Amino acid sequence: MYESILESLSYDFMQQALTMAVLLAVAAAVLSCFLVLRGWALMGDAISHAVLPGIVLAYASGIPVVVGAFVAGVFCSVATGYLSENSRLKEDTVMGIVFSGMFGLGILLFSVFKIDVHLHEILFGNLLGVTWIDTVKTGAIALLACAVILIRRRDLMVLAFDPQHARTIGLPVTALHYGLLIVLSIVIVAGLKAVGIILVISLLIAPGAIAYLLTDRFDTMLWIAVILAVFSAIVGVLLSFYLDSAPGPTIVLVLMAIFICAFVLAPRHGLLIRYITTRNAG
Repeated sequence: MYESILESLSYDFMQQALTMAVLLAVAAAVLSCFLVLRGWALMGDAISHAVLPGIVLAYASGIPVVVGAFVAGVFCSVATGYLSENSRLKEDTVMGIVFSGMFGLGILLFSVFKIDVHLHEILFGNLLGVTWIDTVKTGAIALLACAVILIRRRDLMVLAFDPQHARTIGLPVTALHYGLLIVLSIVIVAGLKAVGIILVISLLIAPGAIAYLLTDRFDTMLWIAVILAVFSAIVGVLLSFYLDSAPGPTIVLVLMAIFICAFVLAPRHGLLIRYITTRNAG
């Protein structure tokens, strides 16, 4: 088994894929804890879909794809916030309208411009096709995102648990709100090349959701999320080599398997312990 793992890692494309997956996993895991506590799972989904028109227009205009994707992601965030604050509609309803509309626009633009890239690669990524340059760029983005989040993590925690209290004690709630959305857009853009705009949402939600089931302490939650995300990235990439499967979906399936185990076996909030407690109480 050890020799087989070494054999897989002897290939340059596997080394690149593994490094890229780990870097992306760390950034996504840290952010996922705040998204889960803030109840922003749908926001991550919305922005990941909304970057499509930005990607297509960037390809068509000859500008860097990350620029187009980032601008589209930020536009989705700002539009959602503005519509939520200035209409009777709830935030999740607005997000559904905005992201579906922008995703539809992206598909339309893709058909009109006939860009020289396959839609499947945009949607699901190509982790085995990344280069060391892509990896360095992702590492820089991941480092920036983690630094911003960790520096302001206390303020973001207050915002996530009690926005009204955060406003009362004088925290810049609006700046923190949109700052977190911008970081979310940055991490989604970082994951485009590796796992695409569809699968990146799993990396942004699953690690935090699993950690939330396993602990009640936020600092512990962060560490658990990062460790599980990195573990899933490594196992997923290695499994994809032996199963001859796509690495992105394989990583997601590993995360889903861990989530199911946590949902059933979590020591305080798992399905099994709740069943035992209810049975004993009865």
